[in-house]
Amino acid sequence: MMHGYSAAQIRGAEAPHLLAGEPLMARAAHGLAGEIRSVLRSRSGPGAGARVVLLVGSGNNGGDALFAGAELAADGVDVAIVPTADSLHVDGLAAALAAGAVIQHVVGTETACAVVEGADVVVDGILGTGAAASPALRGAARTVVQAILPFVLAPEGPAVVAVDLPSGINPDDGTVPDPLVLPANVTVTFGGCKAGLLLEPARGLAGSVRLVDIGLGPDLARMEPLLRQ
Repeated sequence: MMHGYSAAQIRGAEAPHLLAGEPLMARAAHGLAGEIRSVLRSRSGPGAGARVVLLVGSGNNGGDALFAGAELAADGVDVAIVPTADSLHVDGLAAALAAGAVIQHVVGTETACAVVEGADVVVDGILGTGAAASPALRGAARTVVQAILPFVLAPEGPAVVAVDLPSGINPDDGTVPDPLVLPANVTVTFGGCKAGLLLEPARGLAGSVRLVDIGLGPDLARMEPLLRQ
């Protein structure tokens, strides 16, 4: 049985661990990197020589993507970072660049498609639970997703791995306020499954949901989940 928790419940479970200085982002990023490696193996064999494109926003999901990208780049994966915000997670970006990842700015449809062309995996690290009140894609993020969506949906397009949840969905009730969402083949969620991932229409956009344990189990066990499936 899968339990679905609200974004507020997950944040509440995380709070004492963050206060204690536990490396929750490092755990999440390591688990994310492992799931991306699994997708790469299923598509093209070992990760070395593969190409991964990170769509990175300014929040913690972007940080998770960047630290995971650092692991993959250190393994020999070709990692490209596409910023979708003016600022990115500072330490995550430094780690990814130090490991060999490169930043590729997208200024229009042609450059967006050129960045994604040849990619084995596109990682959606644009938005997270912090955008629950208004999860629709805007600005540069919207431009990038709109540009690459036809390419990603093509039969030979790259797999999409969503960080925690596909950007653009509500994590609590699974609603999609704007139809522009990058459908995921795999969603890697952390600590506890967000309830919205178990509800339509978001469920149909999340693909296979993989839960990464970051140490919140005992805390969530004391809470009543939003739903049980």
